[in-house]
Amino acid sequence: MKTWIPALIGIMSLFTVSTSIAAPQPLDHVVAIVNNGVILQTDVDTALKTVQANAQDKNQSLPDSDTLKDQILEKLVIDEIQLQEAKRMGIQIDDQRLDQAIEGIAHDNKQTLDEMRSSLQQHGITYPVFREQIRKEMAISEARNAQVRRRVNISPSEVETLASMLAEQTTQNVEYKISQIQLRFGDDKDATEQEAQDLIKRLHNGEDFATLAYTYSKGPKALQGGDWGWMRKEEMPTIFADQLTTQGKGAIIGPFRSGIGFHIMKIDDVKGLQTVAVTEVNAQHILIKPSIILSDEGAKNELNEFIQEIKSGKRTFGELAQQYSQDTGSAVNNGILGFQTPDSYVPEFKHQVETLPVGQISQPFKTVHGWHIVKVLDRRTVDRTESAMKNRAYQILFKRKFNEEAAAWIQEIRASAYVEMLDQQEQDDDA
Repeated sequence: MKTWIPALIGIMSLFTVSTSIAAPQPLDHVVAIVNNGVILQTDVDTALKTVQANAQDKNQSLPDSDTLKDQILEKLVIDEIQLQEAKRMGIQIDDQRLDQAIEGIAHDNKQTLDEMRSSLQQHGITYPVFREQIRKEMAISEARNAQVRRRVNISPSEVETLASMLAEQTTQNVEYKISQIQLRFGDDKDATEQEAQDLIKRLHNGEDFATLAYTYSKGPKALQGGDWGWMRKEEMPTIFADQLTTQGKGAIIGPFRSGIGFHIMKIDDVKGLQTVAVTEVNAQHILIKPSIILSDEGAKNELNEFIQEIKSGKRTFGELAQQYSQDTGSAVNNGILGFQTPDSYVPEFKHQVETLPVGQISQPFKTVHGWHIVKVLDRRTVDRTESAMKNRAYQILFKRKFNEEAAAWIQEIRASAYVEMLDQQEQDDDA
């Protein structure tokens, strides 16, 4: 049996299967009252069966029977409280979403649906019961996520601190080929800083680093064009090492200040650094939204007319976007969206900006926002290693805090719920 069966599962007795109408059936009974809901003995029995099957598959030992039943019953109580919260919030999992989730579970375990049904049956678990349990767990998960996410607070300083630690770990075995321009303080320190800023501008405008180092640098490697060669962080001066995080080849760093002056550093090359490069697209578009007055066909025809006007030279794309585009945010800027990753757009728009040649106008196409034509103005590849590191740091912090807050939330709702455990012996006596 695979991991698609939850480790501790509370099965509601909504889908009991009668094996024979004539055969005598034991009466089910309530083992716990949870607010306005109940947990039945069949829930406990089915959950126990599932846990034992999982343990058998994983070759794990289980606690004694009484302890295991207590743990299962407590888990069922907590699940019932969370399920009641999901119902209160109006969360419903429709059959389509449920089917997709179950197909995903089967796929993850390299099984077909028929194979999964067979595995369930071998362990005494009916497919209808399993299906409704997955539905219940999905609802519980949505309720928990909605309630806990609002409790998670992550400050920018926390992200920066953890990202720096991750970057330090990532760059431990990285080698850098670096060059430096060093400007020493004279009588006027402000003038030295201004000279450094001017050099940065010249470098960003494409001037050669080595040439500027020969001309302006007062550092020990000035006659080598500022070239310090290959070094790991621990081998280079601390003032250099402190500036390195996840920058890649070609990065220009600075100016930064030391006790003797201002420094500008360039990473000429890198060995062993895993970088994250993404393609950004600068696109221009016109959006027309269908309405009661304007049909889909009318919107499409209007955009086709715009294409003809642009190609004939009567109007420019920007002029038409300013006058007609219903994307007010970009219309004021001639329909220009600026450099964005394609993933930031809806699927149909993403496809267009990824596949269109630069300078070509698309045919009219529809998205959830309406009808568009789009033109790709430019593409560029940018280094997103640093932002990827910050995103990783954020995800780590979020997961850590989410788990902490989820545990606290569950404890709170458990404490505020009415829970009554019914003694089995008392029920037998009453019967």
